[in-house]
Amino acid sequence: MKKTTQTNKNKTAEVSSPKGMRDLINEEYYAFQGFFEKAQEIGVYYGFKPIETPILENEEIFTTSIGEGTDIVDKEMYTLKTKGGDHLALRPEHTAPLMRAYIEHGMQTIPQPVMLYQYGPVFRHDKPQRGRYRQFWQFDLDSLGSEKSIMDALVIKAGMSILEEAGAENLSIDINSIGDKECRGAYIKELTNYYKKHLSELPSIDRERLKTNPLRIMDSKEEKTKEINKQAPDSVSFLCPSCKKHFKEVLEYLEEMNIQYNINKNLVRGLSYYTRTVFEIIEQKGAEDGTPLTLAGGGRYDYLARQIGSKRDVPAVGMSIGVDRIVASPWYKKLAPRILKKPKIYFIQLGGEAKLKSLNIIEILRKAHIPINQSLSKDSLGSQLAIAEKLAIPYALIFGVKEALDNSVIVRDMSNRSQDTVKLDKLLEYLKKLK
Repeated sequence: MKKTTQTNKNKTAEVSSPKGMRDLINEEYYAFQGFFEKAQEIGVYYGFKPIETPILENEEIFTTSIGEGTDIVDKEMYTLKTKGGDHLALRPEHTAPLMRAYIEHGMQTIPQPVMLYQYGPVFRHDKPQRGRYRQFWQFDLDSLGSEKSIMDALVIKAGMSILEEAGAENLSIDINSIGDKECRGAYIKELTNYYKKHLSELPSIDRERLKTNPLRIMDSKEEKTKEINKQAPDSVSFLCPSCKKHFKEVLEYLEEMNIQYNINKNLVRGLSYYTRTVFEIIEQKGAEDGTPLTLAGGGRYDYLARQIGSKRDVPAVGMSIGVDRIVASPWYKKLAPRILKKPKIYFIQLGGEAKLKSLNIIEILRKAHIPINQSLSKDSLGSQLAIAEKLAIPYALIFGVKEALDNSVIVRDMSNRSQDTVKLDKLLEYLKKLK
């Protein structure tokens, strides 16, 4: 007997979602959907249009764009080989698939810039911790096809508006410019020389990055490296006149919109495709303990198109918002989706004849946009009334055998137990008068 019990326990333990992934149920699901609808609405007002890319992409889309020496490519990607021999990856981010779609569907031939938003799960084999998951949700805003600095500002402003509408009150921007192919070479050379002087102090992971991608060391999570980075040369000092002008214009737009910003010389972002502007949006008191919380990040990726196979560069700028962190934050407004209307009516049915016709009555109410709650699987009046009272729903529609024969329904006020019998053809008119 004990052996059987232990076996059952093991079976129960096995029935669980994969580590770092979870189910979204009831109120949490609605919280995500409500955020998406608000973000979508704001995106549309700013001129963005929807796109949805596949969850699976060819692996090289990410290895060539995100770059070796990044945590995502080196440690965090979920990859698989199909029976046909294709090497695929669960998308760890949205930007490379978006650029692939832009190229594949010939979007460069339509009026530029092409402004798109997308929302959905992304996957990284990261260490799960509070507010971070291996499957998590992002909302992205992107503008492709224009190198103008005003597009950087537009993406930032739209993202700020979304976060403010979600309840964030103490937002600021960390921003930097990491230059372009004209000036970044000189900066990386200077940076490499600086790190070589501190080679013995660098952790092994950052010594490896020095060989493949020195810029990634600026993004290091190692405490020793963070100390070394405090004295590292800053990229802004190495900007060419064109990049300097672009960065100055972006900052002027932010000032004009009264957006608080901080030039963070160590900010490079964790992906290799960024160029020129990089930024993060921070809620200064966003975490539960009142410490700063990064909610979104992005920047320019003017060379990404060529990296994934285009014959020419496509200037582009975008940002990603981490939805999980927002929904879990104490300041989140718990935005309700449009579909979620609190029902004022509980539908109760009694007897076989009434149950048979119940779905037709619910359909009449649905077409009139009158939301209800119901428990059609229940049979007794007492059990159904008890549920209505527990849910604190103000009115009950009682549909029994007599009402089914008379084409009527009883409308009961749950607060005082008063009730009226109403013909079905007059029901909608009657319900509209209820408070």
